[in-house]
Amino acid sequence: MSGCDHPGLMPVEEAQARLLKLAGEAPIREQEDVALADADGRVLAEPLVAGLDLPPWDNSAMDGYALRLADWTGEPLVVSQRIQAGSAPGPLQPGTCARIFTGAPLPEGADTVEMQENAEVLDDGRVRFLETLKAGQNVRPKGQETRTGETVLDAGTLMGPIEMGLAATLGVARLQVRRRPRVAVLSTGDELVAPGQPLGPGQIYNSNRTLLIAWLRRLGCEVVDGGILADDLELTRKALGELTGVDLILSTGGVSVGEADFLGVVLREAGELALWKLAIKPGKPLTFGHFQGVPVIGLPGNPASTLVTFGLLTRPYLLRRLGVDKVAPLGFPVPAGFTWSKPGNRREYLRARLENGRAVIYRNQSSGVLRSAAWAEGLVEVLEGTTLAEGDALRFIPLSELHA
Repeated sequence: MSGCDHPGLMPVEEAQARLLKLAGEAPIREQEDVALADADGRVLAEPLVAGLDLPPWDNSAMDGYALRLADWTGEPLVVSQRIQAGSAPGPLQPGTCARIFTGAPLPEGADTVEMQENAEVLDDGRVRFLETLKAGQNVRPKGQETRTGETVLDAGTLMGPIEMGLAATLGVARLQVRRRPRVAVLSTGDELVAPGQPLGPGQIYNSNRTLLIAWLRRLGCEVVDGGILADDLELTRKALGELTGVDLILSTGGVSVGEADFLGVVLREAGELALWKLAIKPGKPLTFGHFQGVPVIGLPGNPASTLVTFGLLTRPYLLRRLGVDKVAPLGFPVPAGFTWSKPGNRREYLRARLENGRAVIYRNQSSGVLRSAAWAEGLVEVLEGTTLAEGDALRFIPLSELHA
């Protein structure tokens, strides 16, 4: 269905749902075998299954003394062995205790550890316990974290330092991950100039290319730099046709209804326009379509619009194509530290930061002001038809949830 046939502006939730459905229909299934050290930011292609119990044996959670509680009647106990982490203890001699250190295996026969702070070493070397003891205290039982054969991380998990550390605890040195998405990035507009070049009359420097390439690389994408397209219909067709072997073409600018917005014209000619004109601010003229079978997302040209639509729509789309299930950014309620007296007909995302527990917004919310995002810590979501008084609750989405 063409987005042009959809009456009015498409609600944000509908656009997100459509994009995720389209992403699910075009999964990136190819796999790569990578070293664990290179897995940061990659998506698991196969579940991570435990090949051992974790921990592999009962071990001590404290520096102290291990004993069999049934052997203790309140009298001081002789220390029969000393057990450090990394050692293999012998069985505990009946009626004795063992000096033990954090992480060390419990000796066979022991079931309790008392911390050294609650023990007194007598002159003859025996140990008196000063508090009531409970069986199993200060013991980390075998398999407490995971059992052999248990799925620890599902396929589709986005790997980060914590997930990598978990794999390391299981002794895993290599992982099967989805291959990196290949994304072509291009900008449109005669007014755009690459940084470092002289500006001509009416020209500005292209910030969106730098933003998008950095964000895509953080997502683990391979980026093809399509450069800057001049405002020319034939050149636009030619440039899109040359971007082969990619999973997505991501553009900024040229997707509105102006006479020079040629990307939208080309996609409409192709007859595969699934999204166009969203009820979102900033970012209304986002476009999704296909050109010669390749998905194309056209983001608005203003930098704040690019930021919002990339974080809320493009990033989840790419993650879903990699098999990630939970792709929506996390947010949490905060009280407003500002008033909002003019309800709009679009969902608004305002650049904001938290001060004294309240969300305050940047003074200039123009979609062309990127400085507002550098100042901000996140976005606050103002629903359609909503006014706000100070103290009213609204959703705060950290920028780290959108572009990390």
